[in-house]
Amino acid sequence: MHHQRCEIDRRSVRVRLTERGRNIRDLVSNLFLRHAGGLEDRGVLGPEGVIEITASLKRVERYWVDQIRYIY
Repeated sequence: MHHQRCEIDRRSVRVRLTERGRNIRDLVSNLFLRHAGGLEDRGVLGPEGVIEITASLKRVERYWVDQIRYIY
């Protein structure tokens, strides 16, 4: 990742992926697609199941983030 302080507001930081970061993002995305396809092909989960699990994991992540916020 590349980050750069904003010239106008030094509190602000602009963040972007470097070429290497984009390559890693693409690798992880392709890995996820292959795994999701494998789950569907083997009948473990259908598209609805993957969507449901993703939504559930997002809710769990939101819960954890909220718990961390209240600690500090």
